[in-house]
Amino acid sequence: MGRVTVRRPVRRISAAGDRRRPDALAAEEPLELRVGGRALAVTMRTPGHDVELAHGFLLSEGVIGGREDVAVARYCDGVDDQGRNTYNVLDIALADGVPPPDTGVERNFYTTSSCGVCGKAALDAVKLRTRFSPATAEFAVKSETLSGLPDALRAHQKVFASTGGLHAAALFTPDGSLDVVREDVGRHNAVDKVLGWAVLDGRIPAPGHGLLVSGRASFELVQKAAMAGIGLLAAVSAPSSLAVELAEENGMTLVGFLRGDSMNLYTGDHRVLT
Repeated sequence: MGRVTVRRPVRRISAAGDRRRPDALAAEEPLELRVGGRALAVTMRTPGHDVELAHGFLLSEGVIGGREDVAVARYCDGVDDQGRNTYNVLDIALADGVPPPDTGVERNFYTTSSCGVCGKAALDAVKLRTRFSPATAEFAVKSETLSGLPDALRAHQKVFASTGGLHAAALFTPDGSLDVVREDVGRHNAVDKVLGWAVLDGRIPAPGHGLLVSGRASFELVQKAAMAGIGLLAAVSAPSSLAVELAEENGMTLVGFLRGDSMNLYTGDHRVLT
């Protein structure tokens, strides 16, 4: 289903000298998502867990609310110059009675690996409303448990260890257990993959989980967590102003700069126990 890493020659110059050697790079390939045979979006992603990515994407866009809303997911014919299937086109057939995506969900067929909302057809469509309010999530976690999560996440980042070029996301429980970890060149794709895992495992809504991300907390990641009914989002890096506003509006807890034994609580600090 595609390679996760690619080997390329590199010339390395350092204090130790000048030499050439192979280097491992994180793979990045386009994935076209179709719903009912109709192209919906193209995202640049790391191959693997594509069905999860599609389910997470459709959940975060408000198209589906659970696994019962999808009848089947299948790869379509997409071949390279040698006639081999690239597995870069995935078609989702919705279950009977599930309405197709609204035109506002269309992303003009392209999103980059660094941005999950680029190309939105209308700015008003960016701010979606969740069917699972995160404000009611009774999830709570101790601050010392949160402090140990970044190291636990890094220990699961096998591809990052060899390439240094991937984002990661995880769903965790109040005791700090990581139920699922996914990596991708796109931070929004990594989140879609863990949310898609939860959809396929029948765990949506997920008020009993927190969402951990290895980078910054952007607006789109807060939105994705809200669409899954997740009450707490923790990020290793900084949040944006709009991310904080959206978290507050949805009654969510937003944790930023989760590093070592310190963290910043921007909203909903009642869910972090000290």
